[in-house]
Amino acid sequence: MSGKNDKKAELAHKLKYMIVERLELEDINPEEIPDDSPIFGEGLGLDSLAALDLVILLEKEFNIKIQDPAQARKILSTIDTLAEYILSHGSD
Repeated sequence: MSGKNDKKAELAHKLKYMIVERLELEDINPEEIPDDSPIFGEGLGLDSLAALDLVILLEKEFNIKIQDPAQARKILSTIDTLAEYILSHGSD
């Protein structure tokens, strides 16, 4: 695995734990969330209020800005797309 893939896997792991903890998803084990599973709808079942809470958390934690709703839907599609965006736009 390359360094970039290692960083992405590490970040994906961190994101899963952050999401479960911040959104109090008590019935979900972060280790069981696939990187390509949808975060909203049928995936983790999060709603728009959870999305707003998640965006605020991510902006603070990773120094990123997600302002456009269409952009947010794409970025927050899966753990994988979220990790990619943070690696290319954020700093931790």
